[in-house]
Amino acid sequence: MSVDLSAAAWRSQRWAARTALAAAALAVLLPLGYGGLGGVLLLAAGLAGAAVTAAAVWWTLTRRGPERWLAAGLAVVAPALVLVLFVVTLGWVLVLSPVLWSVAVWSGRYALRSTGVRPKRMKEHRARSVHQPFLIMNPRSGGGKVEQFRLREKAEHLGAHVVLLDPEEHQDVTELARAAVAQGADLLGVAGGDGTQALVAAVAAEHDLPFLVISAGTRNHFAMDLGLDRTDPATCLDALTDGVELRVDLGFVADRPFVNNASFGAYAAVVQSPAYRDDKIGTTLGLLPDLLTRQRGPRLTARIEATTIDGPQAVLVSNNAYRTGDPAGLGRRERLDSGMLGILGVRVDSAAEAAALLLDPDPEGLAVLSAREVVVGAPPPGVVVGGGGGGRLPVCF
Repeated sequence: MSVDLSAAAWRSQRWAARTALAAAALAVLLPLGYGGLGGVLLLAAGLAGAAVTAAAVWWTLTRRGPERWLAAGLAVVAPALVLVLFVVTLGWVLVLSPVLWSVAVWSGRYALRSTGVRPKRMKEHRARSVHQPFLIMNPRSGGGKVEQFRLREKAEHLGAHVVLLDPEEHQDVTELARAAVAQGADLLGVAGGDGTQALVAAVAAEHDLPFLVISAGTRNHFAMDLGLDRTDPATCLDALTDGVELRVDLGFVADRPFVNNASFGAYAAVVQSPAYRDDKIGTTLGLLPDLLTRQRGPRLTARIEATTIDGPQAVLVSNNAYRTGDPAGLGRRERLDSGMLGILGVRVDSAAEAAALLLDPDPEGLAVLSAREVVVGAPPPGVVVGGGGGGRLPVCF
């Protein structure tokens, strides 16, 4: 018996799309229908509560003293009151509506997948044979994952030369990697955070060597987007004997590499403050009022091809774009080899504009772009960069 797989896929797609539309419609209409006129008023109350919450958060970040604490209280009380109002008015409908939204999202994702309308997967290449792998491991990274998973012992058993960084002494990982290449290393790798990954990855790209990512950092964003196991970094070592290569992009800010993103503006100024390491919350709350109201820090300008973003408080440049239209995939990158940077610029000058960021589908204060190059500038003393624009890197796993 022959089966028309194309026709079957299209039928599946149509039903998934219909399910998505029906679930989304029910998620909106059910609360309105259940509450009648009260449901309409409840929707208006929810939108108003969201606007008040966004404005209160803005005041919290831009005020000091009693005004800040009053605004912080409002930011907590406003959504709590809206939630209580929804629970009292809607009851079981409040539980069913989010379930319907979940069905709508996942049915929509399946509908797109079933027709092949999805980004092309990164192409895998046969991994090169390696004879002198060189790995750098940070024993402090990820709360001690190197020791917890016995990464050094397992890597050395597989024939790798491992350098364990000294927590008490600064070591230049770039120079360590270059020295290893000079001595014949034919693979470089890192068990550590994304910042260390980026520095050694740049050396690997410079010499066209494979780079082994070992997910021993705290967040492991780079490993996550590569599809690696973040719960057991020891599995990454399998690539030394049985791996594949992906050719992925490497971003640069001037000559500084990054594998995830680089930030400019308020966040970068906060994390670069000498006091940030010892008092993250206090330093952030102390600096943000002046930074967000432009009383302190440079006035940024971001030029992306024919577009100019003037005076944003923050600019985030990512190595390939983060997902924005998929609620289930926010914070992740679909692929790492598009050759494009993702650019996110935020400019907010009032509580009303802060509320618009949350409620307006296309807020004026938010710019989402992509390009091969972005130029971020500021008057003297210049731009502060956080995180750690390109190159192409073979990654082994």
